[in-house]
Amino acid sequence: MRAIKFILLLALLATQTALACGTNRSTGDMGIVIERASGSLLVVEHSSDTILCRVEGLGDLSHASAVYSRDQAFAYIFARDGGLSKVDIRKGVVVKRVIQGGNSIGGAISQSGRYIAVSNYDPGGIKIFRSDDLALVADIPAPIAGSDKRSKTVGLVDIPGEQFVYASFEGNDIFKVDISDEKNPQVTRIKNVGRQPYDGLVSDDGRYYIAGLFGEDGLAMVDLWQKELQAKRILDHYGKGEKKLPVYKMPHLEGWAMNREHAFLPAIGQQQLLVMDLQSWKEKSRIPLKAMPVFAMAQPDGRQIWVNFAFPNNQWLQVINAQTLEVVKTIEAGKGVLHMEFTPRGEKVWVSVRNKNEIHVYDTKTLERLKVLKAQSPSGIFFTSRAHKIGL
Repeated sequence: MRAIKFILLLALLATQTALACGTNRSTGDMGIVIERASGSLLVVEHSSDTILCRVEGLGDLSHASAVYSRDQAFAYIFARDGGLSKVDIRKGVVVKRVIQGGNSIGGAISQSGRYIAVSNYDPGGIKIFRSDDLALVADIPAPIAGSDKRSKTVGLVDIPGEQFVYASFEGNDIFKVDISDEKNPQVTRIKNVGRQPYDGLVSDDGRYYIAGLFGEDGLAMVDLWQKELQAKRILDHYGKGEKKLPVYKMPHLEGWAMNREHAFLPAIGQQQLLVMDLQSWKEKSRIPLKAMPVFAMAQPDGRQIWVNFAFPNNQWLQVINAQTLEVVKTIEAGKGVLHMEFTPRGEKVWVSVRNKNEIHVYDTKTLERLKVLKAQSPSGIFFTSRAHKIGL
């Protein structure tokens, strides 16, 4: 019975995807959806909420992410098996794919678009490639103090000036790399920022880098505009006196929401969203949630925060009013809600629902579902508007 259902699903997907890739159409309203189980992605268009085509042969996409070229024509896919792929989304083809490591966990593209950096669990450190031909430019370790081993690297982001910032999980450090001179990369190391940084994000202006700490309650924040870089502890001991729940899925800092006044941060081991004042960097409030949050994503105008949750309660979405700091709607979308992506001006949000093999499109004004698209175990959704944002 399962085999018959899978064949019918493939047939339906084939009718959906025999569409518009292979043309030189404009790319401003396009994007991709990762199909994690099949090593493929869907090229999509969000003006009419349609699937354009499927691209296959992208390796292990179980924790895949993507960035875009400046012209929004090429997506660079970071696969869990260490694969780095350059995909022409207009034609729906893989231009080039290289295996650059054994286990990678995301990447970033430089300000000019010339360089692609990849964060690695194995062999650790980061590698930097030219974006045009994926030729290796630099292999930069993340050394662990007192050891000859490399640390896993996490939270890799781009910042202005052909620079990248990332954290080392076992090394407890934050690094900044300047690749302006590709033959002589400049590495700055900020030591002992806290125990086990597990992810990171940078503010929209590229000034503040924040790393979450798995080994202790709190975050490490670096003001990248300062001449001498150092980490400052913020939200220290936020879980003090509270029972910690099992963590089945790490929160993602690049999914942490910021508007002009506040940052909305999932608390590890808690069913709460922490609200931090961006002037004082201190906790202002907490929002109780239905389960343990993974992504908290802000609508482009900052008025709503959409939250999804970790296993075993990953069928839910909650929508928060950023002014009143209250949950205004709880949506049961289906098991395996993995990712959300707003259209560039925020009138719609796309949601991947892995276990139902569906993508749901919601109206952010009415909070009603507009459309359902079929996909094979969808996860990450990435629209081309990301090409012009720092840290994405």
